[in-house]
Amino acid sequence: QVPLMETGGGSVQAGGSLRLSCVASASTYRSSSMAWFRQGPGIEREGVASIYTDGGPPHYASFVEGRFTLSRDNAKNSVFLQMNDLKPEDSGMYYCAARPQERGGWVLDASKYDSWGQGTQVTVSS
Repeated sequence: QVPLMETGGGSVQAGGSLRLSCVASASTYRSSSMAWFRQGPGIEREGVASIYTDGGPPHYASFVEGRFTLSRDNAKNSVFLQMNDLKPEDSGMYYCAARPQERGGWVLDASKYDSWGQGTQVTVSS
């Protein structure tokens, strides 16, 4: 079973919305930190938002706070990233990632995550 699978990317105009979904295997999802990262052309992968599956509020990068909302559905081993008021600079490949919850370090540090999806493309035109 693929550990993580993303869906929901696409092309929208600036100001539009998209909802990304990530479904994980049960073993990957259990007691983990689930996060979204993105990578644009010529840009390093950057953390967007994260959430612990055992509880607690999500954490957001400053550049998406107030526009993006991360939620979870533990019954479906899934997390969802609702992206509103999209901007051209939000374009890129979006990746879902997971790591054990007890692992230390910054929750939006990509190097701390060891399970990754294949990514889904988001394109925002001006």
